Amino acid sequence: MTVRAVEAIAEADVVAYHSARHGRSIARSIAARHLRPEHIEEALVYPVTTETTDHPGGYRGALEEFYAEASARLATHLDAGRTVAVLAEGDPLFYGSYMHMHKRLAHRYPTEVVPGVTSVSAAAARLGTPLAEAEEVLTILPGTLPEEELTARLAATDAAVVMKLGRTYPKVRRAFERAGRLDEAHYVERATMEGERTGELAAADAGSVPYFSVAVLPSRVAPLTAPRPGPGSGRQPESERQPEPGQQGQGQGPQPEPGQHEPDAHAAAHGTDGGRGRHGAECSGGTGATSGARGEVAVVGTGPAGPLWLTPETRGVLAAADDLVGYTTYLDRVPGRPGQRRHGSDNRVESERAEFALELARRGRRVAVVSGGDPGVFAMATAVLEAACAEEFTDVPVRVLPGVTAANAAAARAGAPLGHDYATISLSDRLKPWEVIADRLRAAASADLVLALYNPGSRSRTWQVGKARELLLEHRAPDTPVVLARDVGGTGESVRTVRLAELDPDEVDMRTLLIVGSSRTRAVRRGTGGETVWTPRRYPDEPEARPGQDATTGPDAPAGPEPARKA
Repeated sequence: MTVRAVEAIAEADVVAYHSARHGRSIARSIAARHLRPEHIEEALVYPVTTETTDHPGGYRGALEEFYAEASARLATHLDAGRTVAVLAEGDPLFYGSYMHMHKRLAHRYPTEVVPGVTSVSAAAARLGTPLAEAEEVLTILPGTLPEEELTARLAATDAAVVMKLGRTYPKVRRAFERAGRLDEAHYVERATMEGERTGELAAADAGSVPYFSVAVLPSRVAPLTAPRPGPGSGRQPESERQPEPGQQGQGQGPQPEPGQHEPDAHAAAHGTDGGRGRHGAECSGGTGATSGARGEVAVVGTGPAGPLWLTPETRGVLAAADDLVGYTTYLDRVPGRPGQRRHGSDNRVESERAEFALELARRGRRVAVVSGGDPGVFAMATAVLEAACAEEFTDVPVRVLPGVTAANAAAARAGAPLGHDYATISLSDRLKPWEVIADRLRAAASADLVLALYNPGSRSRTWQVGKARELLLEHRAPDTPVVLARDVGGTGESVRTVRLAELDPDEVDMRTLLIVGSSRTRAVRRGTGGETVWTPRRYPDEPEARPGQDATTGPDAPAGPEPARKA
């Protein structure tokens, strides 16, 4: 208890406290030595706790009625001029019973809330470990949340405390395990009170876990008194780590460990050309992580921009990684963390970057290979898996985590142009000849598919957009809507709609994604805003009427009843 709390009890005429129907109050037991015989005690006994009730309003209705009656009892004392002290475990306004009295009485009577020590702080103190350091995020969760929600939040955060265990313990334990955090989790029961216990969360006996217990994920920053394990177990002690050349700046290539070639020399030695891997053979086998393996490679996508586009799973993997490997522009989107090493490189050394990441993982390190968008869409997942098929890396676990790809981000900004069948094609001819691209454009256009066109142009590739427009105009009307989405999610975001015949190649660069509509795609101006682009889910049995055709087969013809379908 704080000094001010003791003073408040001494000044009170009435001391109130909550309890279950058994009558025992933890709050009263903590304050017992400060109570006087002349104190008027008000025991606010819950009608239900975990059991069922026949109250007409159900469990919630029974509690609301109880809170109203309890606050009325306290109001009687206040109206009589008595000072009331309401005892609360932890902090009164932190998941406490008092808050329900506060909401009903504080606006009617002078009120002082005396802050207390929460179970979160008490648990950390008993464990003797920091909860959060520097820019780490601490998340407080009630164990009553659904398991899926707990799993997502545990995966995404740096540090966490899950409260209200008891009957929720089995579900909470599963959530920690599914989030890949069970080995980090601690268990604290009745912190600072009689019967206190601490230990590993995984070892707790489900049958004996009380409500007043918490699960703790402490800070990931290594304590000074306990260096991380050495290279053999995947962690290098902080005292032994040396800064990499250019580590604080950006633009450096992957820094080789002893005995490795520099990336450019490695590429020359093996006849690679930057983007093309040297391992051309196909391989079989899954990409799931081996259970219990210390080192692994997780290939993640940052979405089209920054933190707002990260999935919880990706956020958690980035936080847990020992090393981040990736194109410098994408690494810049990931916040730096103490003890984490970053290996930035140029965007033309994909295969070298993949091999470097796999080598780090083979030595026991947790590596996140960072891509933009979704790593499996024109990004690093393929390069990593191709390299992972080499004999020396077949035992290295590789995971690919989904991300928000540019086509989906651009489509959402424009409306719903991908609402029907569509094709995704890269216009870059760096890894495939233009003839292949042209054939695919013709095939997709003749099938009347919406097209999402990645990598449409760059400083060294300026003619592909114009040529693609010519090919598409052989199959599409000149007024077909085309979405030009540039830097979606970034500070320079620009999304607008033009017509296919008006598409200007000079307005397109590598940060632009093009979505070319089908014959059914509509661009409609709504209100005072710009055009909303959408493609209907229904496709007509007959071809749509072109200008001059009979309107009975066109879009304005009566559609008739739509077949039943799932939303």
